[in-house]
Amino acid sequence: MIILVMGVSGSGKTTIGQKLAESLQYEFQDADDFHPPQNIDKMRHNLPLTDQDRQPWLQTLRDSIQQWLHQDRHVVLACSALKQAYRKQLWVEPETMQLVYLKGSFELIEDRLKQRDHHFMKAGLLHSQFEDLEEPQTGIKVDISQPVEKTLAAILTELQC
Repeated sequence: MIILVMGVSGSGKTTIGQKLAESLQYEFQDADDFHPPQNIDKMRHNLPLTDQDRQPWLQTLRDSIQQWLHQDRHVVLACSALKQAYRKQLWVEPETMQLVYLKGSFELIEDRLKQRDHHFMKAGLLHSQFEDLEEPQTGIKVDISQPVEKTLAAILTELQC
């Protein structure tokens, strides 16, 4: 089983994803770790990624998901997956995958990003993230304005764990 935790930068994908993986005794993976160095460099310089920039990253993620499924590994993957086309590319085996969308307001997420010190993604790129965001029509949708533990509990309830 692969659980893809998606949302814009600052929505809590890593925090919620790690806690979800721990609760389910799954492995945790962060899609940021799969970016090629040139993508990281662009984001560090406050330059939004293009679809062309994201293509090798998405292909690497797709290959990894296929490998995890083939190896029968249970993984929570934190990944922005902002556009439907990106999610479609990553959705290799629908019956063994689940989507969790962390939804929050621009203001809430901007405040969170401003508090980050050591992350390549800065608050200045948040507008481009929201412009690219195509909210999913399926999957689990969770409001991130509540405390982390309540967000996690809501996801676990929806997963029926």
